Amino acid sequence: MSILIVDDSLIDRSVAEGILHKSGYPNTITMDSADAAYTYLEQAARHPDSPMVDLILMDIMMPKINGLEACRSIKADPRLADIPLVMVTANTDEDSLRQAFAAGAVDYIRKPILAVELVARVCTILTMQTEMTMRKRRERDLAAAMQELKALRGCAPICASCKRIQGPGGKWETLEEFVKTHSDLRIDDALCQYCVEQWQHDRTAA
Repeated sequence: MSILIVDDSLIDRSVAEGILHKSGYPNTITMDSADAAYTYLEQAARHPDSPMVDLILMDIMMPKINGLEACRSIKADPRLADIPLVMVTANTDEDSLRQAFAAGAVDYIRKPILAVELVARVCTILTMQTEMTMRKRRERDLAAAMQELKALRGCAPICASCKRIQGPGGKWETLEEFVKTHSDLRIDDALCQYCVEQWQHDRTAA
């Protein structure tokens, strides 16, 4: 899992990165400004093959665009909104923290950074993020399965002449095509009992 560290202080970036590397999180990306971070995230979102970060650690006090403004922009972008963002700040008064959470941050880390606090926060958030991703995947799979079951249980029109079946999308398909498309069943060639009896009857009559 990758972590994006955004801080205009080279020392603070290095400290955070060093702690994470020693604690089993080697995949880190560092940026010295919120603008550079947003550009990186935007480019990654535009290219599905580009790896997206799993967590953002962002300093609040930065020149030009501060961490709060950047957080709002990230959370306003549907492609990036699900990435958890943690504010890193020396200002831990109630008003500052209220603004951070209102902007969309999921947590905060105090400066100067303490290794035990940083690792605990990162571990907890990444674990929750993994569980959430798995839950969403299960929900998508369940929705797809329910849709498939609904299609199979529903009343599908059958052509009285050619016996093609009209699928949920309106396309007319042969029985074999319909079953293959809308279920996990595999079609094997066989003769039913009635056809076998008819074949035997015809053969005897001949």
